[in-house]
Amino acid sequence: MKKNKEILIATSNQGKIKEFNKLFKNHKLYSLKDLHIEDAVEDGSSFFENALIKAKHGALKSGKYTIADDSGLVIPKLNYEPGIYSARYAGINASDKDNRNKIINKLYELGLESLEAYYVCILVGIKSLDDPMPLITQGEIHGYISVNSSGSGGFGYDKIFYPNDFDCSMASIEPDIKNSISHRAIATAKFLEIFNNY
Repeated sequence: MKKNKEILIATSNQGKIKEFNKLFKNHKLYSLKDLHIEDAVEDGSSFFENALIKAKHGALKSGKYTIADDSGLVIPKLNYEPGIYSARYAGINASDKDNRNKIINKLYELGLESLEAYYVCILVGIKSLDDPMPLITQGEIHGYISVNSSGSGGFGYDKIFYPNDFDCSMASIEPDIKNSISHRAIATAKFLEIFNNY
């Protein structure tokens, strides 16, 4: 696959695009916005299904090798919420802050300051819409979510997610370090190991 340096990252999320540009530094990346492609309708019932939906949509519209991720925060003791609904947990047009506040409010309702949680990322890469052998990898980072919000970096739930072995939130970790330990970084490292030798 080395000959194919042009890749569509099937997202319009600026936070994801920024991270992927660092992770795929040896490839020319395009986002959906770059190619004026609308977002796919994510109506799958799992992270994998949504990632595949987005990858197929991007490949069909662009004709390029397409990589899509579906990722989110999982809190086992909150019935595995927000899960696949992480980006729209507080509503269709919810902001990152709205989503974080919904979790914080749930913790307050339970009389808790924190709960174990993890971020998960599923990456799917396909050569074309009908590629029978998509490349699939998964990454996770475990820690806890807290009612205490801190940090100025990252996006999504990073301000209230505190990874194991760190004494600060994900939003407080230097970007270069985050891009080596995050769920997306882990999934991408696995992906590139296969992709670059495919």
